[in-house]
Amino acid sequence: MLTLPPELREEFKEPFGPLFTDVETLLAEAEPPIIAVGDMVTYHLREAGHEPHVSVVDGLTERAAIPDEVREGLENAGERRIDVVNEPAELSRDLLLALREAVDAEADTLLVVEGEEDLATLPAVLAAPLGGSVVYGQPGEGMVLIPVTEDARAEMRDLLVRFDGDADAALAALGV
Repeated sequence: MLTLPPELREEFKEPFGPLFTDVETLLAEAEPPIIAVGDMVTYHLREAGHEPHVSVVDGLTERAAIPDEVREGLENAGERRIDVVNEPAELSRDLLLALREAVDAEADTLLVVEGEEDLATLPAVLAAPLGGSVVYGQPGEGMVLIPVTEDARAEMRDLLVRFDGDADAALAALGV
């Protein structure tokens, strides 16, 4: 549905919010519902006793397979599971629809991506309710917290519409 153009890659180097290395400090500032994007983020939140409302994982961290301990720690994440395909540097229709469904669901949901979930932060902010939180991993640095505000949504929408593909259909799939 959407593909990240090479000229937009630089926009993703800097964190979209405050960076945390301590999960307890992050949880003290995060407001529910929490959407976690990334295996390590989901694992650390769960280890701290917090089940994210939506977790988006792909079995990878920094392009390598997650450690067995993390994989085992994610096996029973969420009350329900949705499997989707999403290629690297893309946002697929399946991912966007599944994300919308998971956010709207009563049950905590694990979205398991075949491919890559790195760009799921953008649609997660757009799909999340105002006042909620999106947390994603910043490779080699820690976890980034994005409080879902109108400003955060506008920033993510501005980035998303600059992707190659049908941004209007993508926003419609997210219910935006």
